[in-house]
Amino acid sequence: MRVLRTSPVRVLGERDRAQVDAILDQDPVGNVFVASRLRAAGLEAGRLGAELWGYVERGSVTALCYAGANLVPVNADPDAVRHFAGHARWRGRRCSSIVGPVPAVTDLWRRLGPYWGPARVIRASQPVMAMSGAPEAAPDPLVRRVRVSELGILIPACVAMFTEEVGVPPDSGDGGALYRARVEELVRTGRAFARIEDGRVVFKAEIGAVTPQACQVQGVWVHPELRGRGHSVSGMAAVVRAALADIAPTVTLYVNDFNTPARAAYRKVGFRETGEVMSVLF
Repeated sequence: MRVLRTSPVRVLGERDRAQVDAILDQDPVGNVFVASRLRAAGLEAGRLGAELWGYVERGSVTALCYAGANLVPVNADPDAVRHFAGHARWRGRRCSSIVGPVPAVTDLWRRLGPYWGPARVIRASQPVMAMSGAPEAAPDPLVRRVRVSELGILIPACVAMFTEEVGVPPDSGDGGALYRARVEELVRTGRAFARIEDGRVVFKAEIGAVTPQACQVQGVWVHPELRGRGHSVSGMAAVVRAALADIAPTVTLYVNDFNTPARAAYRKVGFRETGEVMSVLF
């Protein structure tokens, strides 16, 4: 408690909602993940399943750090990062990744790496891409929302995508119960899309984070045997068309800088780079 009283970092709650929203609204696309989590679960740690830290200057909250499965700095200048890093060291590592704007995450990792490292993977440059207009490519008419009855078909594809992207399977800890529940939630809320043929997923993508301003696509995957045939372009065009119609006015995602085919495919759909994030995976 003595540390909390003397530190400019404190755990925020609903009483801080106006200040938090003002910070998040400065970059609705870049902050879509944190804004979506807070919109869905509120700011109180018990419901959120995480803590939202605020950096306080002269009585006002000027920067945020979402501290859950991911550690995500928001609007954090070097002073805020220094204090967030100190607070994170004091609390101990509870996250599986640090994700956010390149300057802030670079500085956080420089301060935390000696205590939390080594990292399993560092993705130093992941372009953020977004679009708000109609797709520039023809949507695949066979891409649609996944039905609950098709979970058994979708989940193996989701596991394959996650393992390919992150390097470890998502079901290695609890047998996959939490991961399966998350996928099922996306299906039930109409935010999982796929082209399914003969019981096999050809293309899939989900919309993970949603706010009134933006939504974020995740888990884009094409079956390995069917890559190079344009499914990612037409599939993403279908997802974007559906998302713009009834989910949010801007669609965003981020991609590894070395994934040249994916970046090219997204540009064909109409996505343009609007920023850059960095990820440190444990």
